[in-house]
Amino acid sequence: MTRHWFADDLETIATFWCILRRDGVTLGFTSHDADLWLDGVLHRASPGMVPSAIRKSADFEADSAEVRGSLTDEAIDSADLAAGRFDGARVRIGLVDWETLERQVLYAGTIGTVSEEDGAFSAELVSRKAELSRDATPRTSPTCRAGFCAPGCNLNPQAFTREVRLAGIDPAENAAFFEDDPEVAPHVGGRLRWLDGPQAGAETMVVGGGSNGALVLDLPLDEASPAGTRALLRQGCDHTLETCATRFANAVNFRGEPFLPGNDMLTRYPGPLQ
Repeated sequence: MTRHWFADDLETIATFWCILRRDGVTLGFTSHDADLWLDGVLHRASPGMVPSAIRKSADFEADSAEVRGSLTDEAIDSADLAAGRFDGARVRIGLVDWETLERQVLYAGTIGTVSEEDGAFSAELVSRKAELSRDATPRTSPTCRAGFCAPGCNLNPQAFTREVRLAGIDPAENAAFFEDDPEVAPHVGGRLRWLDGPQAGAETMVVGGGSNGALVLDLPLDEASPAGTRALLRQGCDHTLETCATRFANAVNFRGEPFLPGNDMLTRYPGPLQ
């Protein structure tokens, strides 16, 4: 039987929201004045965090919601927000009866844009219905549309992933040195996921090579990371047919149209025959 919320003059109802980050960390919060255990997750009493109005529609238009709050809980700080640890995290928001723990999820989606100002943050949420607005027909492109070692590419990620240990950090270049000096070129565009240390669980992209064979990363490095910190390093791919064929011998799974004429064909002038 479905409960009718707010049907009586006096209700024992609070809101709750659960955040499931991509690095495996799960955080729970509630507007109740005491912590609540829901689905095995401790939801901390955080009156400084409130979900704004949730708009739900019966059609295919994406639902909208937003979460605002102050950085008063130790589980959420400006460093984690800046490092992107909450980007793309899954979110569930709902109502809970703090006496019976009966609850109902009102909104489910992922965190989109996160902004911070004067010790407070706001996060826009993207509902699952937003996936219905995506074009199901792939667009043509000269480069491969499949993610490296993802469905469509079909390469085994284990064959291109290795465990490395941190040897040092160059803060000026935001670059990291690793033991055994992994070659830079094959790893540009690849991913690095920290296994321990202060940034454990965080994932970053290799954007280039620094001095002395260091790997330049796209997210800020924590200078407190000690030497020997373990990480998983995966190679990258520039998504061109040449790389797919010569480096990975995987041209049969190339998801692109490198020889299809583009829109610039309309502006080309004829040239003399050779």
